[in-house]
Amino acid sequence: MTLPPLTAGCLLALVSKCRRLLRQCQPARSAVGFPVVGAVDGSVEEEVVVDGKIIRKKAKKRGLKLKIKIGNPHLRRLVSGAIAGAVSRTCVAPLETIRTHLMVGSNGDSMTEVFQTIMKTEGWTGLFRGNFVNVIRVAPSKAIELFAFDTAKKFLTPKADESSKTPFPPSLVAGALAGVSSTLCTYPLELIKTRLTIEKDVYDNFLHCLVKIVREEGPSELYRGLTPSLIGVVPYAATNYYAYDTLRKLYRKTFKQEEISNIATLLIGSAAGAISSTATFPLEVARKQMQAGAVGGRQVYKNVFHALYCIMEKEGIGGLYKGLGPSCIKLMPAAGISFMCYEACKKILVEAEE
Repeated sequence: MTLPPLTAGCLLALVSKCRRLLRQCQPARSAVGFPVVGAVDGSVEEEVVVDGKIIRKKAKKRGLKLKIKIGNPHLRRLVSGAIAGAVSRTCVAPLETIRTHLMVGSNGDSMTEVFQTIMKTEGWTGLFRGNFVNVIRVAPSKAIELFAFDTAKKFLTPKADESSKTPFPPSLVAGALAGVSSTLCTYPLELIKTRLTIEKDVYDNFLHCLVKIVREEGPSELYRGLTPSLIGVVPYAATNYYAYDTLRKLYRKTFKQEEISNIATLLIGSAAGAISSTATFPLEVARKQMQAGAVGGRQVYKNVFHALYCIMEKEGIGGLYKGLGPSCIKLMPAAGISFMCYEACKKILVEAEE
């Protein structure tokens, strides 16, 4: 019995569509590492049914869609955070170096003066001094921070039928917890990075700095300035993540779209970084001065309040905000790049939002 031409064509079209769907559902696997969920190489073969016949033709697909399957959601967050931290800090390493010199009052009193001094004495490499240590510190720090924020926020955010678990916004509390967690885990690395940046003639490398500090000043010296760091991290991280989360919600509401582009994420993250940096900058100045210690004849402060009082007595209110300009110039792109890389990595490493 022969089927009418129209029915036969429909059946062929159905078979062709089923074959395409089956091919799309089968994940392509790479030879090494994690299985690749989907990658577009620029052109693919398409099957089209014309007058009951299957015709294959090449069709171009726009963009690159790459997804790497990592089964553990916690590992996905940690990897995304580490990549985001390493990329963002390397991009703004020169600004971080200039900012640190301004905070402790070495090599000049302005961005231009510090930049010119570093270029004359060390060249371009001087702008990236301590960056390797910075990446070693920031990668795990950012991984822990973003992991803690996402995990805490997910736990604290009530479901539709639940009451609020905290009187404060979940992103505010989650941000504070994230900052405290990352600071406690990676603070010695930050102190060593500060010493390497400021006292370039005293220490040869990371290991030499670590051994010399422990031998000459004791292990507790690795945590000098921890108190002002924790005091500063809580409002900074809380403000940063709360501002970021709030601006993302405002963006979705204003433009009525759920998906946020990379450029929009970059701008939102930069704005959040500027807000949080300005609000907590005096504590950051006190922390940096306490970390510098007595090296070079600098005054040793008893605690964060003593440091703030002495700085105000010597330099006035302006001393508490010395370096705010380069700090914002550095922190704004750093925060923006970090959030953008994190969200982009989550899209690659996560097949679907939890």
